[in-house]
Amino acid sequence: MKHAKNQSQIWRTYVILSINYLNTYDYKNAILYNQKALQLQTKEWQKLAARNNIAVILMEEGKYNKALQIFLSLTTKKEVLNNDEFQGKALDNIGFCYFKIYNSDKALYYFQKSLEIRQRKNRPFDLGKSYLHFAKFYEKSNPALAKKFMLLSYENFTAANSVESRISSLELLIKNTSDQELRKYATKYVNIIDSIFEVRQKVKNQFARIKYDSKREREENLKLKSQKIENELQIERQENRNIMSYIIILVALSLVVTLYFHLTSRANRQKIEATYQSETRISKKLHDELANDVYHTMAFIENKNLSIEKNREHLLKNLRDIYTLTSDISKENCPLVANKDYAVSLNEMISEFNNTETNILTKGLDTILWSEIKKNKKVAVYRTIQELLVNMKKHSSATSVVITFKKTNKNILIIYVDNGKGIDANQILLKNGLNNIENRFFAIDGSIEIDSFPDMGFKVFIKFPI
Repeated sequence: MKHAKNQSQIWRTYVILSINYLNTYDYKNAILYNQKALQLQTKEWQKLAARNNIAVILMEEGKYNKALQIFLSLTTKKEVLNNDEFQGKALDNIGFCYFKIYNSDKALYYFQKSLEIRQRKNRPFDLGKSYLHFAKFYEKSNPALAKKFMLLSYENFTAANSVESRISSLELLIKNTSDQELRKYATKYVNIIDSIFEVRQKVKNQFARIKYDSKREREENLKLKSQKIENELQIERQENRNIMSYIIILVALSLVVTLYFHLTSRANRQKIEATYQSETRISKKLHDELANDVYHTMAFIENKNLSIEKNREHLLKNLRDIYTLTSDISKENCPLVANKDYAVSLNEMISEFNNTETNILTKGLDTILWSEIKKNKKVAVYRTIQELLVNMKKHSSATSVVITFKKTNKNILIIYVDNGKGIDANQILLKNGLNNIENRFFAIDGSIEIDSFPDMGFKVFIKFPI
């Protein structure tokens, strides 16, 4: 098409191609070529004809609602209203779409309007189409009237010499008749099919002869050309061998140099990445675990009477834990938060933030079977609650804290609520502690949601799979 200059000629070519694809049931390409036709700079009636073709293809696909919208839009165009043949086809197709989507009233209305226009023009093929649709419309509700329209469609298609359409009418008549009439129509049907087969066979034989002669001539020409080409190739092969040798040597050298620089660069990047990741991991553990444990111990010293033997022992135990964590910072989890007495350890940690200024209440902690939950998830819970309580002590001035634990079929829910200063949840920049909390639960496929406003307390909703 790139060498064609006449837009109307290109339009006709696209339409013919779409018809060929439609006849081979390739609806996708049939629509594609009508869309190509629409993009051309052609007359308005040609654009409307292409849209009509798309709607007809949609009908063949059974997409009646989509086809209906296109046909209805066509009936508002002056080019269609001023052309009885075009208007009659559009109205008949609208009626058939309504018939297929079970809107009998509208279907009958448009069938009648189309028939009135077509009766004025008196074109046998168009009348045959209308009568065929009326026959299908009345086939179940009024068989006698349907048969009348079947006969009328057959007569008009015969007058129009439309073989395919006559077959459609005969198929309906055969389906809706019996006895002698059935035999008569069946005989006509068989005769038409036989004649079509005979014509097509003759065309096929003639085409086969032309194809054979053309093939034979082409083979002879190809044989002569191949001989000439073979001689030329023999000369070129030697030249190409020399060129390829030079290219292979050059490419090999380039690959060696490129590979050397790539491996060197990658080794340097890996060293930098390893150093960065190591530094990040250590920094994170220092903040998440060591800093929180130190603050936890400081809070214990502030709020407990160290003259009591039990409190002194607990303080020494906390200091030993800090020492152990400091000396072995690479370990993933502290034994305190992942052992078999996890619930006890968690409850003790929470209770150590409980004092005369802040009342902390836990609900449902003992209802959860912590032994069934993986170690890394228990660490995340312990460190998160510890982080929240540390932040509460540092920033919120809360007097009341409630931590609720719930278990569903597949998840653990933790709800933290305090009555502190609160913050604007829409302006939170997740840094340090809050960012660490979020990352912990993302790592275990969990989620965290913060709900807080200034002077209205602080709420955190945590959920993670068991």
